[in-house]
Amino acid sequence: MDVDKPLAGITVVELGHSVAAPYAGLILADLGARVIKVENPKSGDYARGWGPPFWNGTASVFHSLNRGKEGITVDFGAAEDCEKLKSLILNEADAVIQNLRPGILDKFGLTADALSAAKPSLIWCDIGAFGAKGPLASKPGYDPLAQASTGIMSVTGEGGRPPVRVGVSLIDMGSGMWAVIGMLAALVARNKGGQGRSVATSLYETGLAWMTVPLAGYAASGEVRKPYGSGTAEIAPYQAFEASDGWLMIAAGNDNLFRKLCVALSLEALAHDPDFATNAARVVNRERLIPQIAAAVRKYTADALGGILDGAGVPNAPLLTTDQVAEHPQTRALDMMVRCAGDDIDLVGVPLAFDGTRPRARTAAPALGQHNAILRKPASKGAINAN
Repeated sequence: MDVDKPLAGITVVELGHSVAAPYAGLILADLGARVIKVENPKSGDYARGWGPPFWNGTASVFHSLNRGKEGITVDFGAAEDCEKLKSLILNEADAVIQNLRPGILDKFGLTADALSAAKPSLIWCDIGAFGAKGPLASKPGYDPLAQASTGIMSVTGEGGRPPVRVGVSLIDMGSGMWAVIGMLAALVARNKGGQGRSVATSLYETGLAWMTVPLAGYAASGEVRKPYGSGTAEIAPYQAFEASDGWLMIAAGNDNLFRKLCVALSLEALAHDPDFATNAARVVNRERLIPQIAAAVRKYTADALGGILDGAGVPNAPLLTTDQVAEHPQTRALDMMVRCAGDDIDLVGVPLAFDGTRPRARTAAPALGQHNAILRKPASKGAINAN
């Protein structure tokens, strides 16, 4: 097995659109799996139109989430197409990942129960909206809805200001990651002599998982914490401060780092003040502490202060824009931005390496229906009911 393709030989059918299931498929493709993406023949994945910007006529969003895959189209309203897809899954697939609306696949017999009965080795991964049960189980969901309903928006942004969503699709991508984790665990169990199984996650459950720390804080204290902008409720100082020409994130995450920060900023008196001696004291007295640090920071440029804090051993980082991140020498050194074969758009890879090698699928995102010949291939013999 290639060191950079640990999932070589695994075939996954992706019945997905938008972000969650496609991101799961992207991870699996980069890890070496064969991923076959299924789309509506009329318009394809919604993400194809999520622009501008567009690249070669398709939204850059779609390219970023679907490289490395084969693409087929299936009209679920056509019985013949459904049978072809069912045959493909039963004869070729190790796993299916889907994030379609609840119940939509039931009409066509493309369910975990039906397919697993015919092929016990099949692993089926559902990415739902609000989970498989409960009062919201049938409600459709999207990333911002989950950010709102799981409390993430309540701890994001600044107190007393309008709600703010996390600027990336944190819930969708996190759900895709959980689907991959579940699928890999099911593969390990199957390889130990077991059968396939059904794996389920949802946007709502993923949002609750991201809220692990705030929910624990509420359970312990009954207190509903307000958002602290770039900071966090449990640690101080641990936030962005404005220098004379930009912003610098400073993370004095323990008492020793706080003392080092005070020395670096010539604020030694704060280091010896009992009101700020411990993190618990600093959190309680945050409103008096932060303005004093902010005033000291404003005397420096971000670059100059970053150098001083680096020398003092205080964790810090400048706030960079997207273009600065794309061109940053650290980004380039890690080989995270790579182009597909025959294409020249830089796309982000998975943040994993095996023995120093980053796994990476090198084919561009498929055109709509580009690999429909897959559906016309004769079935592989002996695949159905394989364990």
